[in-house]
Amino acid sequence: MRPVLLTVDDDPQVVQAIKRDLRHQYGKRFRILKAGSGQKALELVKQLKLRNEIVALLLVDQRMPQMSGVELLEQSIDIFPEAKRVLLTAYADTEAAIRSINKAKIDYYLMKPWDPPEEHLYPVLDDLLDDWWASFKPPYEGIKVIGMRWSPRSYEVKHFLARNGIPYQWLDIESDEGRRLVSFVTSTSKEEKHGQISTTSFSKVNPNQPENNTDNTESLIRSPSLTPLLSSLKLPLVIFPDGSYMDEPPNSGLAEKIGLKTQAQMPFYDLIIIGAGPAGLAAAVYGASEGLSTLLIERQAPGGQAAMSSNIENYLGFPSGLTGSNLARRAVVQAIRFGVEILTPQEVIGIRIDGPYRIVHLRDGKEISCHALLIACGVSYRKLEDIKGIDKLTGAGVYYGASMVEALSSRDEDVYMVGGANSAGQAAVHFSKYAKTVTLVVRGDSLTKSMSHYLINQINRISNINVLLSSKVVEVQGENRLQSVTILNTQTAEQHTVDCSMLYIFIGAVPHTEALAGLIERDENGFILTGQDLIHDEHKRPKGWYLERSPFLLETNVPGIFAAGDVRHGSTKRVATGVGEGSLAVQLIYQYLKSVK
Repeated sequence: MRPVLLTVDDDPQVVQAIKRDLRHQYGKRFRILKAGSGQKALELVKQLKLRNEIVALLLVDQRMPQMSGVELLEQSIDIFPEAKRVLLTAYADTEAAIRSINKAKIDYYLMKPWDPPEEHLYPVLDDLLDDWWASFKPPYEGIKVIGMRWSPRSYEVKHFLARNGIPYQWLDIESDEGRRLVSFVTSTSKEEKHGQISTTSFSKVNPNQPENNTDNTESLIRSPSLTPLLSSLKLPLVIFPDGSYMDEPPNSGLAEKIGLKTQAQMPFYDLIIIGAGPAGLAAAVYGASEGLSTLLIERQAPGGQAAMSSNIENYLGFPSGLTGSNLARRAVVQAIRFGVEILTPQEVIGIRIDGPYRIVHLRDGKEISCHALLIACGVSYRKLEDIKGIDKLTGAGVYYGASMVEALSSRDEDVYMVGGANSAGQAAVHFSKYAKTVTLVVRGDSLTKSMSHYLINQINRISNINVLLSSKVVEVQGENRLQSVTILNTQTAEQHTVDCSMLYIFIGAVPHTEALAGLIERDENGFILTGQDLIHDEHKRPKGWYLERSPFLLETNVPGIFAAGDVRHGSTKRVATGVGEGSLAVQLIYQYLKSVK
């Protein structure tokens, strides 16, 4: 993206002539824009800032109505402090220009007329732009999220973007840059409310194409809004690379904006998979590669709990390990290459049977049918219950699970984690690279009962990881954010309260199978029963089973509906096992489809 040279003059002939001369000399390296007034120029500068573009030079006429050149340059300092500022003056304005050099930090002033530009314009601007290039640091050009650090909704937005592999820059509203960007959005939004300009978005100008002779300022700031203007902004505020923004956005709105698919292309598929964890992704890859039209539906983000693992070191074929997010990303790319259609975020809230068809009912009210259905929706971390104050502070210092990027915010903090299995161990190792200390609070009397040996060895070698065995959190304290936790030693009954601003919870496994009640048989904890686990009281077939054969290994009590991965009763809760079950499920589904096609 080329940096911008902006020229401003209320005389249309003058501003067009300057733009012509600038384009002739600098058009290959810079994008040349013009504005017909100081107010329009200021709004354009704000829009460019929101759009992550860079202004290298402002060449501004002094004598303009309503806002003089000096006033414009002075107000632009906070927006683009590194931009070079040049005042274009008549002979009578020379003294005013000189007096304003310190006030508006003007780098140079030029006299009208500047002809010929080869003598009176280009040499000056060449020097200024060479200086600018020497100190230029490219800005971050992606999504910006502005909010309060301890806001639950800010955390949810960041978590959603991170889980879906969308890079973003986090700016606290208390930071100078965060306040500045919010002020730009707020001020221009007020103008739009009064019918003057549109700031929610503006048309994308291709910086690699030469500009035409139209007024670029008008085309940028008067294009239609993409989202309705709110009377007041609500945090978190998400600003996109094209300059549009959403305040307090729902996940569905974010998904649409960043290009995720939430609507299916067809009403019927050979195979629908619910859940895009390791089991669901493996099934999608194998199913589509074997020619099945395959739809994968995920309610949060691809990868499941595995996507939050900082380093999976015991997965076959990766001796140095790989992150869960990389595993999920590669699997998604592989699935799409084979033609899998992925909907995310989208949620299945019900299933019904209509003859040979299995029909899923989505949260948005739509229904999609298939011949075979695989349930691989995984599990989520169990919530800490009966803990005083925890509901109020969830999302404001108390978190269930953690994506890798969250470790960056723990720098120099004392972090506490509840859990003694691999997910907690992997998170502790990763967070220890940034946090001052990481303390694992483990209910059991040993890590060996639930954590892999290689992880235990790593934890023992890291000096800033502490492990509290036979312990549990009994209370969390804080008003608007977590400030301390109380930990009980279950053997000695001793309690102690410690300062803590971050508590991450990695305990248990809760399946989300409520929507299957009455149709799919589950155990007392909600995990899906399959294969031989469906046989009760020495009966050869499960209750309601209408086929002559017995259910396949991963088949539920409804023919053609299968389950794989962590949601299945008796699964081992490991990534490799999930991948294996997802792959095996496709082979069993093929056997089933032979009887219905």
